Amino acid sequence: MSERTAIEVRGLTRRFGSLVAVDGLAFTVERGELFGLVGPDGAGKTTTLRMLAGVLPPSAGDADVLGRSVAHETELVKLDLAYMSQRFGLYADLTVQENLEFYADLYRVPAAERPARVERLYHFSNLAPFRDRLAGRLSGGMKQKLGLSCALIHEPRVLLLDEPTFGVDPVSRRDLWVIVHEMVARGVTAVVSTSYMDEAERFDRLALLDRGRALAIDRPETLQATMRGRLLGLRAAVPRAARNVAAALPGVSRAAIFGEWVHVTVADAEREAPRVVEALAAAQVPVEEWRVVEPSLEDVFMDRVGAAETAAGAREGGS
Repeated sequence: MSERTAIEVRGLTRRFGSLVAVDGLAFTVERGELFGLVGPDGAGKTTTLRMLAGVLPPSAGDADVLGRSVAHETELVKLDLAYMSQRFGLYADLTVQENLEFYADLYRVPAAERPARVERLYHFSNLAPFRDRLAGRLSGGMKQKLGLSCALIHEPRVLLLDEPTFGVDPVSRRDLWVIVHEMVARGVTAVVSTSYMDEAERFDRLALLDRGRALAIDRPETLQATMRGRLLGLRAAVPRAARNVAAALPGVSRAAIFGEWVHVTVADAEREAPRVVEALAAAQVPVEEWRVVEPSLEDVFMDRVGAAETAAGAREGGS
């Protein structure tokens, strides 16, 4: 493990009976990096973070967090990190200020350092006007910001956040990301999970997870640039019908609905567009507009899932 590496994951696996929730993950996170675990529900994001936090022992493999093994030095791992779960333990009958003071006691923050830390967290979170409000009376977004502030009160070197923006309003989502980016700018290493593909571009690097396995690990722009094929965007009055017709055409590897648009993956979007549009018109599904589309990370994810399923099918067919 190099001096620049904050987290090194080696074959990390977790089983719950016959269910393999995390299957042999391997990746590194550099110090001061914002790293993402991105994928749908059931991808293994929460289980991975719980193992990195020393809350859940791995069934196989290991990970080093700041040089300490999560499998063999569990309590030492917890000293320099903060883990904010989806159900972070705020106390509803305590005020915002009292929650911060409680976590300062819990983390044994020196009394002389507390006022400056609390004021800095109030500045990040914009919670100062609500310091005397009971936590139970805060909005969902404000509760998340308070939870994050409590997790940061002891100034951890590693921050593990499990879907911090889930179910949060857009303004609070933005505020939460501002806090995270400011902490990373201060040198904190952050690993954040999300099921929102539109948030994936915020990460320095990310792991696309599906059913406990990593489909790809790289920078967002690199993943977008290496997607197989090119995307043709079609706008039709009935997107579902357009998707179904397009998906059955020769040369189309995938078709998916994105709002009122259908993204069709072909080898050459510009060249294939007239043929696809003509085929949809012949099927009584006229296209109102088409354009060449830059792939989103959701496109990349679906492409990688398709590639993994094709490879798995080929292995099963050859066995």
